[in-house]
Amino acid sequence: MTRRRQIISQVIALFILAIVLFPVLWIVSMALDPRDVARPSSLIPAGASFQAFQKIFEKPTPNPVTFPTLLRNSALLAVGVSVLTVLIGTTAAYAFSRFRFRGREAGMLGFILVLMLPSVATVAALFVMLNIVLGPQLRNSIFGVGVAMIAGALPFAIWNMKGFIDTIPKDLEEAALIDGASLNQTFVRIMLPLALPGLAVTALFGFMAGWTEFVLSWQFISDPQWFTLSMALYGMQGQYASNTPWSQFAAMSIVVSIPILIVFFALQKYIVGGLTVGGVKG
Repeated sequence: MTRRRQIISQVIALFILAIVLFPVLWIVSMALDPRDVARPSSLIPAGASFQAFQKIFEKPTPNPVTFPTLLRNSALLAVGVSVLTVLIGTTAAYAFSRFRFRGREAGMLGFILVLMLPSVATVAALFVMLNIVLGPQLRNSIFGVGVAMIAGALPFAIWNMKGFIDTIPKDLEEAALIDGASLNQTFVRIMLPLALPGLAVTALFGFMAGWTEFVLSWQFISDPQWFTLSMALYGMQGQYASNTPWSQFAAMSIVVSIPILIVFFALQKYIVGGLTVGGVKG
C-alpha cells in the first residue's frame, strides 16, 4: 500500500472512530454536567462533577427500591438467561446436529418461524401461559420473566450452536468412542472445547438480552422489589423533556452499559479465536 493510500485509510478510520465515540462522549458529558440539561454546551462541561452518579446510587427511582436490589435483579436475569440458554441450547443443538430422528427438519423450521416473530407479538401469549403454569406470584417476579426470555432465546441459541457443531468433524468423536470414552465424555471433552467460540457468542447474546431486557419486565412485573436497571432507566423519563433528570439518566445509562462491556472483553478471545485452536489443527 502506498503512503497516500495509508493516509487516506487512516483518515477514514479516524472519521469513523469519531462518529462512533461522539455519542458516548455526549452521554458522559451529560452525566457530568451539573446543570442537568439534555444538550451540554461542551464535551467537558464547566463544574463537572459525579453528583448524578451519587444520586442514582442513593435513590435510583421514586419507588422504595435500592440500587443494589436493581443490580441484583438484572444480574440474576442476565446470568440465568445466559447460563440456561447455553446449557439447553447446546444439548439440543448437539442432538439436531448429530442424530437423525423423526421431526428433525420440522423442529428446525419451527425455530426459524419463532425467530421471524417480533418479541412483542408473543407478550400476550406468554403472559397468559405464565399465569397458568407459574401462577401470578411467580409471573410477577424476575423468575417468570426469565422463563419467558429463555423460551424466546432458545431458537437462536440452537441454530447458532448447531452451526458450530456441524463444523466439528465426527471423526474426533468416533475416535474417542473407539478409545473407550462414553457419549457423555465425548460431548464434554471433545465437542465442548471445540465449540467454545459458539458457546461464547451464545453466552454473550444471552447475557446482553437478559441485562437490557425491558418489554417483558415492564409488562409482567409490578412489584418494585423485582424491578431491573432497565426498568429504572425507563422510569426516569418524564412526560416532557423538562421533567427528565438528564444527568441522572445519562449516568444510569453509563452504569447499565458497563457490565456488558466487561463480559464482551472477557469473552472476546473465544469469539475471535475460531475453531483453529481445536483438535483438528495439524
